Amino acid sequence: MNILLVDGNEKEASDRYTKLGMDTQFEMYEKILKKNSNSKINVTIIHPAIEDNCLPLGLNLDDFEAVAWTGSLLNIYNMTESITNQIELAKELFKRKNKIFGSCWGLQVLVTAAGGKVRKNPNGLEAVLAKNITLNQDGEIHPMYKNKKKSFNALCWHNDEAEHLPKETKVLASNKISQFQSISFEVNHSSVWAVQYHPEFNSKWMAGLMEMRKDILLEEKVYKNLTEFEKEKLILQNPDNLEQKELQIYDDIVDEEIHSLELSNWLNLNKNY
Repeated sequence: MNILLVDGNEKEASDRYTKLGMDTQFEMYEKILKKNSNSKINVTIIHPAIEDNCLPLGLNLDDFEAVAWTGSLLNIYNMTESITNQIELAKELFKRKNKIFGSCWGLQVLVTAAGGKVRKNPNGLEAVLAKNITLNQDGEIHPMYKNKKKSFNALCWHNDEAEHLPKETKVLASNKISQFQSISFEVNHSSVWAVQYHPEFNSKWMAGLMEMRKDILLEEKVYKNLTEFEKEKLILQNPDNLEQKELQIYDDIVDEEIHSLELSNWLNLNKNY
């Protein structure tokens, strides 16, 4: 299966990860896709926030059976060229028969391109852990959540959320911070699964992101103080050494197979597509 992986970030944002010795968001995504697929996949990465003609020479959008869309530091309502390029790309993809998965920013681009609207979340920053994401009736029977618990925690980082959804969108899961934690909808011949959290992240990478953005987390009062911050960062850095009481909170997070199950289900449902 040929997968198009769309990197949502501008170059400067990706460079920040690289300078700290971390994988970029698109590198994290590529690794988890290849790890979770039960069959051989070919992943082509493009960077529409960096270059206009982003497809490699000799390839076109008809060469891919599936599309995955990463997170990003961008805010869609700013409508810069880096953002509008991605919205237009999504509209072009909708004209084809595609299976599309979007994480966080990916959800926001896909919703906007399909006629919905994204806003700054009035509940504020949701970061590190999206807690108590709960499947509704549609979510419980949706193939994205095969073998997933009805209520779970996930790694996340977002200031924004969908406000208005495209027509006939199914909401699959919600929590107290975001009503639309996961959705699915059809556009023309394309099928979209999208989540507001990050099933492609793992706990150790998130610990690195926490350190990178420590000031933001403390300013936004995601953590009451530095001690609380350091405690959670240490847990995420050392997922193999958790006590039973910690596992009750973090088992959905530290077990990468469980945390990335949405992507596994998407990949393996589409492998014969």
